[in-house]
Order: sequence, then structure tokens, then C-alpha cells
Amino acid sequence: MTDIGTEPVDEPLADLVSALRAQISPRGDLAPERVLCDQLRVTRHMLRKALKILRDSGDLKETKSGRRAANGAGGTPSAATLNQKRMVQSTNPFEVMEMRLMIEPALARLAALRASPDEIARIVEAASSAPNMTPSEADQAFHRAIAAGARNSLASELNYLLHCVQTDSRLRFTDSDADARTTESRVRERDAAHHAIAEAIAARDPDGAAEAMRSHLAAMQMKLMGRLGLTGLETG
Repeated sequence: MTDIGTEPVDEPLADLVSALRAQISPRGDLAPERVLCDQLRVTRHMLRKALKILRDSGDLKETKSGRRAANGAGGTPSAATLNQKRMVQSTNPFEVMEMRLMIEPALARLAALRASPDEIARIVEAASSAPNMTPSEADQAFHRAIAAGARNSLASELNYLLHCVQTDSRLRFTDSDADARTTESRVRERDAAHHAIAEAIAARDPDGAAEAMRSHLAAMQMKLMGRLGLTGLETG
């Protein structure tokens, strides 16, 4: 995560960092600078300031011509990487889902109130899984777009960290033996839930957006419990 305590970051720059973070691919990269400038309507100078914050925090990989590797000079892991590893070792899938249920409905509510027309367009577009993404990548893209639209940099960073922990293979959130038809059915069901959230945000309905997100995550939590053979736990 960005260490906002080491250097003051003004609000427009913090918003830009959040918007860029929502677009980082699971491989840790972004579109070319020219494309980002056009899409986000910012100057190259402002964009590069935001990119530096993301690279320094370990959220974004350095380019091949970068001055230092994303993990730090001499291969030293970044603080963000170390924090993520510690969290994976000390948590479990149920704790991650509980935290997501606490944070993401509030982010959906804020996005319905605060997101710009361009951010809403990205949320609506991301609600349909892109054919060039894996199911996990498409899911991350949608939830990151909402976090960016919420325009709360701290909540966005907490949400980003939760998703990084969730996608760590050591937590085994998904079935390793799911066949293609099962995966396709789950993607269709998930996209339908994403569309309900996106439509509420686009309609500027904060209560509807929060409830749609809560229902989506609660359903995911119940399925996770079912796949792991656990019942009777309080789901909130």
C-alpha cells in the first residue's frame, strides 16, 4: 500500500492514484502512459507523479528501463509485499470475506454518490467479464473500479490489500478441480450480481448499491463455506 505518511499527497493526486490502482492488471502492469492520460484526462506530469507513488509502494511493477526493481534495490522485498505475506500467514478465507462484507458495501455506496461519469462507465463495463481475462482477473477489475469510484483513498487501499490477500494461492479461495462448464456457470451468475451493483451505482442509488454488494458478498461467503464443508457459522 502507499505509505501516505512519508510525504503529503494532495487530494487530486490521491484520487488519481486510486483510479490507477483500480486499473492495475493482476500481472502488475498498466496501459501505456499516453492511453492513461487520454482516459483519465490528466497531464503526463501528474500521471508520472501518481505512477511513482504506486511503484514506490510496490503496487505497480517497474518498467524494464526503471531505475530500480519493484521489490526494491538488491531484490529486497517491499514493505507492501512483506505485509501481504504476513497477512496470508495469519488469516484465513473467512476472515477475508468478513472484512470484505464490512468494507465493500460502503465503497459501493460511496461510488453511487461520488463516482464521475467516466468512473461509472468503467464500473458498468467491468461488470461483464472481459474475454481476455481469467475469471479472477475480471472479478478484481470490477471491484477495483468500484473502489476507485468511491474516492476514498484509504478505504481503496485497504480493499486493494484484501484482494491481494484473497488471490494468494495459499488461501485456496477457489476449487482447483472445477470444470469448464462449472466455471462458465459461476461467471454468468457472478456477472449478473455485478450488473445489479453497477446498475444501482449508475442510478445514483447508494442504498441499492450497498445492498446489492452485501448480497453478492454474502452469497460468495455461503458458497465458500459450502465448498469447504463448513456450516453453522455466523455470517452477519
